[in-house]
Amino acid sequence: MLYQIVSLLLEVVLGILSGACLLRLYMQALRVPMSVRSGNPLGRFVFAMTDWIVLPLRRVLPAVGALDTASLVAAFLLQLTEFALLWLLAGTGGGLFAVPVLALFGLLSMAISGMTVAVIVYAVLSWVPTPSVIGGVMARLVEPLLRPIRRVVPLVGGIDLSPLVLLLVLQVAAIVLGNLQAMALQMA
Repeated sequence: MLYQIVSLLLEVVLGILSGACLLRLYMQALRVPMSVRSGNPLGRFVFAMTDWIVLPLRRVLPAVGALDTASLVAAFLLQLTEFALLWLLAGTGGGLFAVPVLALFGLLSMAISGMTVAVIVYAVLSWVPTPSVIGGVMARLVEPLLRPIRRVVPLVGGIDLSPLVLLLVLQVAAIVLGNLQAMALQMA
């Protein structure tokens, strides 16, 4: 019971923090305005949640092109911490070398889950006629993934099915990732 409670708390706290680091990485790669002056509440939230770990890492890990390596490494380190603590808490043996593998797959899974949530929020906000700052931010995050799908999938009765197709692709990716993780852990 104690393991389940601690596991839940670690997953929530470190999951939110590493997810915020991934979101920071993605928003910076897309050049989504995130400063206080931009009026982007999501950007302010991401900065507030991640500055404590990303800024010190940025001193030693410069960006590579549009890739903010400090945010990526921060997200990985947070996932690594989560799985290492769970491994120590479980005390069930197994190789410690499986922890970085779990952290990597956890990070990829989090990226897929985060994008799934973004697509759902984007789709719901697109049905609401009132423009909002968050709607614009969600459009900037999701539109780059929808554009290629829209080239292939036509409107059906005036309805854009590309978010549904993207959700399907993300779910397939999650299934494939889960199977790859199982295979990697068997080999480890």
